[in-house]
Amino acid sequence: MFAGLAGDLEGQDDERPPLVLVHGLTFDRTTWRPALAALEQVDAGRRVLSLDLPGHGDSPARDSYRMDETVERVHAAVEEAGLVAPVLVGHSIGGVVATVYAAEHPVTGVVNVDQSLEVEPFAAQVQALAPLLEGSAFERVWERFWASMEVDLLPAEGQGVARAASQPRAELVRGYWADLVDRAAEVTAQAREGLARLRARRTPYELVVGRPTGRERAWFTRELPHATVTEMPGSGHFPQLADPYAFARRLAATADWRGAVWTAA
Repeated sequence: MFAGLAGDLEGQDDERPPLVLVHGLTFDRTTWRPALAALEQVDAGRRVLSLDLPGHGDSPARDSYRMDETVERVHAAVEEAGLVAPVLVGHSIGGVVATVYAAEHPVTGVVNVDQSLEVEPFAAQVQALAPLLEGSAFERVWERFWASMEVDLLPAEGQGVARAASQPRAELVRGYWADLVDRAAEVTAQAREGLARLRARRTPYELVVGRPTGRERAWFTRELPHATVTEMPGSGHFPQLADPYAFARRLAATADWRGAVWTAA
């Protein structure tokens, strides 16, 4: 455990920036294992901390899962693990955690795995669904989200990992979406401020996306013009499981980001 979060710490401290891996909502740190096995082949011994978010995997449940609290718990885990200015790697909602973390704490960069950062459209969707996040209605809602992840596009091993890691629970989803339901305008303003900080610092940032749209790419390029967009077509919502070796090469490339660290004043 690292500051109350379950995690695995591997590799060695060296000149390469450490990686901190944060999974998506309702999943756990096991979704990184194929990519970590591949990373050992292409970037052996890289220091990596993979974490279970609060309420996921082996991490205990919390009374609140608001984003600012979750980011601070991840930061406490990073500090307890003794990591300095890591590269934050986040899948799905983990991409939001990684991005907010980078706006608030010393980092070398961010790898965002298939997570839009445009708050308003998703907040409107969540607000419309909020009354349905109970009982059997939740199951129907989550079936739609599961279908949108396109797990069937993955190779058999990747499908098995995604299905085994998925543990959707209504209270968990409600908790992580509470910010969007209760204070969407404030969250939107905070997101804009955070992106402005990343732009001003030119924080190294890569979006690895399996299913980009032209509108999505245009928005991302406008908000973070210095960032890189890497497409892995046909991978749906799980590029790291569709082609673990290709994804591991993207992680290995972040070793070249060293020296780009923002540190708090």
